[in-house]
Amino acid sequence: MKRLFTTMAAIAAVVMTAGTAKAAEELFIYNWTEYTPPDLVAKFEAETGIKVTVDTYDSNETLLAKLQAGATGYDLVVPSQNFVPILVGEGLIQKVAVYDLPNYKNYKERWKFPDWDPEQEYTAPWQWGTTSFAYHKDLYSGKGESLKEFFEPSEEVRGRLSTFQTPDEIISLANVYLGKEFCSEDPKEMKVIQDMLLHQKDFIVAYNSETMSDLITSGEAIMVNHWSGYARLGRLAGAPVVYAYPKEGVVGWFDSLVVPTSAKNVENARKFMNFIMDPVNMAALTENQGYGDAIMGTDQYYSEELKSAPEINPPDIPVRFATTCSPKAQKLIDKIWTKVMQ
Repeated sequence: MKRLFTTMAAIAAVVMTAGTAKAAEELFIYNWTEYTPPDLVAKFEAETGIKVTVDTYDSNETLLAKLQAGATGYDLVVPSQNFVPILVGEGLIQKVAVYDLPNYKNYKERWKFPDWDPEQEYTAPWQWGTTSFAYHKDLYSGKGESLKEFFEPSEEVRGRLSTFQTPDEIISLANVYLGKEFCSEDPKEMKVIQDMLLHQKDFIVAYNSETMSDLITSGEAIMVNHWSGYARLGRLAGAPVVYAYPKEGVVGWFDSLVVPTSAKNVENARKFMNFIMDPVNMAALTENQGYGDAIMGTDQYYSEELKSAPEINPPDIPVRFATTCSPKAQKLIDKIWTKVMQ
């Protein structure tokens, strides 16, 4: 019996060791909804033997709140550029020497050492794009030529307008419309935006950051807040959606892979960062999502449709990238949104 016990103990030890090894070969990604192509994940798993699990969120605010609340289960998250300094300042993400990864050589010079990560210690590229609005081409008589159509809509839009359910991008877009700087600390300036959003509220059918193309396809909404690549996906799926490039301009954003401080699989996260900086893999992501990318050599792998897609080839209008707001400015933004949501 002692021999049997020893043997069973040995087996148990092997099983426990195997379980530990398996756990070490995992990667947990927390990303925006429908922003992580399954085929790309499968390729990474096949090449590395690392099992990937993906959870999703709908806004930068949701991501920030999750990390602030102490979420410890994620190895990679994907914030926009104006939230990276917040995550760094609060100690929620860690340095991983992105510049030292082999495929960093493929990074386009334009995007290296950005303002939000000047030493390239935290961020690896995901996608970049724009925020505007889109409309149902068969049900709306306008042409998407001005942000006035979105913020001061006509009667045909009443009860059929959808905007994002969090304030970050819609207030930035409001500043573009009004020709104001982002992150104002002036209560009077922000009151103008608040009044405009309260008036717009009379036209709202939904505050939504996930199923905008579905709302347009069904006709429940004829105008929605939208992201450029997501609008393309809706169009390719048959939705009668046109992404607007208003004369006042659009909001630009750049989403990056970063590693939370609490990550348990840091080296696996770095492997995924390096994987995505390969031109073939980044091209597959861009083809799937239809946003812009920051890696050299990807365009040779694009389909003809993508090369000419209007959502990825904007006209010559202003593109303003949102900045990180001061606590005072952010407090005003939060105050406005609380008022709008009442």
